[in-house]
Amino acid sequence: MIVKAGLYIVATPIGNLEDITLRALNVLKECDTIICEDSRVSRKLLNAYGIEKPLLVYHDHNADQMRPKIILKLESQEKMAFITDAGMPLISDPGYKLVRDCRTQNLYVTVIPGASAVLAGLVLSAMPSDRFSFCGFANSSQFEELKSTNGTLIFFESSPRLVKTLEAMSKIFLDRSVSVVREITKMFEETKTGSFENVIQYYNEHPPRGEIVIVLSPPKILEATDDKIDALLIKLLEEMSLKDASEMVATTLGLPRKKVYQRALGLKHG
Repeated sequence: MIVKAGLYIVATPIGNLEDITLRALNVLKECDTIICEDSRVSRKLLNAYGIEKPLLVYHDHNADQMRPKIILKLESQEKMAFITDAGMPLISDPGYKLVRDCRTQNLYVTVIPGASAVLAGLVLSAMPSDRFSFCGFANSSQFEELKSTNGTLIFFESSPRLVKTLEAMSKIFLDRSVSVVREITKMFEETKTGSFENVIQYYNEHPPRGEIVIVLSPPKILEATDDKIDALLIKLLEEMSLKDASEMVATTLGLPRKKVYQRALGLKHG
């Protein structure tokens, strides 16, 4: 492979160091400089394959200052590889602005694809993959906005926050099942799939470690019988106002808000 001047976006392993492509290794060996997120993490991979190159640290906190310097090097015909701590760069990692600026300056940019926790987690979850959305790191303030999304949802999360996040999801994503995929490609890789209640119980009893991908199934098509409407309302009215519970059930089941509100009134005062 001929490595010419330009920026190479190189995917790195998400756990198992053997999950790197021959093409990626060739680029890392032939480039002039490697741009990385954390030099300590990147050194482990590079040392494993006997690669010694100058490292240029680029992350969210110094990106604005580093981009012009990188552009100057590329304009001077340097060959530069861009890697992050794990997986495909630019996926919940810094970098897209650098690629954008390179495009603006008509500099050569290409990608060396490889491991991705998003796709690996989706495959291991056994959730439908014909339509899915990657939602980044789990943020409970966005769950309400995402609840009506028609497709599989994928999130990143840390192990200390997992149970709290699942509990928050269980109150919003009422008609979805969940899969937690942990330590992908590593020795203790694990996938737990089921209802929120069962998965939460499991991780309360077995505190998780490592990197985590949460995958939510597409919304289930629920037959909007009166019994199902009432069951959802009773559950939500324990924690929500009459108005909020009614709106959530109406949105989830695709029903008129007025009809659901009237049933909620009957349950509240009946």
